[in-house]
Amino acid sequence: MTPRTTCLDAEVRTALRAVGAAAKRGLGDAGLAELVQVRASQLNHCAYCLDMHLGIAREQGVDGRLLDLLAAWEEAGEVFDARERAALALTEAVTVLTEGFVPDAVYEEAARHFDAGELAHLIGLISAINGWNRLMVARRIPAGGTAW
Repeated sequence: MTPRTTCLDAEVRTALRAVGAAAKRGLGDAGLAELVQVRASQLNHCAYCLDMHLGIAREQGVDGRLLDLLAAWEEAGEVFDARERAALALTEAVTVLTEGFVPDAVYEEAARHFDAGELAHLIGLISAINGWNRLMVARRIPAGGTAW
């Protein structure tokens, strides 16, 4: 296997951190922000981000049952409330883009639960974590990795 770089430009790192932090502040729900980041990281198979955001979620008091069932949130019944379900559906639609775009029904459901500013920040957060996931997965940075 070709060795992979652990180098990440400081300006890129600072910019991505700033985007994520601004999106989290604008969303105004730290627990939901962590659920979204964990779910995107699951879909992208990013062990580094999963490890980090699961730890943050636990520190912030996110219900362990939500974290345990997150990979199967659609099948978890009422464990996730309607707002969480809308955010997770949007996370999956933006992350996977199976149809090449975010389906109108998914976007419209999210818009029922988030005002325009919150929705903009939610999409920004999903985009930021996807950027981080891709940076870490492309370079195969492991869970708990420190050289990046």
